[in-house]
Amino acid sequence: MKSALGLLFSLSLAAGLLLGQTQVKLEGAPKDSASVLSGNEMNVRAYIELLRTDLKKSRTQVVGMVMQLDAGDATKFWPIYKEFEAEYQQFGDEVVGLVRDYVAKYDNMTPQIADRLANKLLDLEQQRTILKRKYYLKIKAALDPIVATRFLQVENQIERILDLQIASELPVIESPERSQQ
Repeated sequence: MKSALGLLFSLSLAAGLLLGQTQVKLEGAPKDSASVLSGNEMNVRAYIELLRTDLKKSRTQVVGMVMQLDAGDATKFWPIYKEFEAEYQQFGDEVVGLVRDYVAKYDNMTPQIADRLANKLLDLEQQRTILKRKYYLKIKAALDPIVATRFLQVENQIERILDLQIASELPVIESPERSQQ
């Protein structure tokens, strides 16, 4: 369990380092101002890469350590988990889209845009909960409620770490009147 927590911490640290970058020059691109990514765009790109590469490997490794499955349970669990990962990636794509939209609209925020973004965030959170419930029930039916609950615990821990990393790098929304004062 301690090694799983260490891996989660490392994953969190790596996410922080990736998301904390401010400017990066594109490899092989001309050395003009267009070849330098803004901090916000770099954050979004880093988040996308994190979701698609190291995170997938690390997440599976953490899940494997925490789940503590014997060979028989592993045979039942991992195919269900692979289905979950595939569906969760679609959710991740929507989160990336929301982050991009927020970053693009941040400097010209209006109450209408803020409301639309907030409702999209709430919808995504609801979809995430529905997805986890679906796979909790599948794992519970294939194995038992204890294993299914352990699945929820580890997924929630990983999600909270990533959510915190993303949230800590995005500026808090301000009213247009306050940002001009």
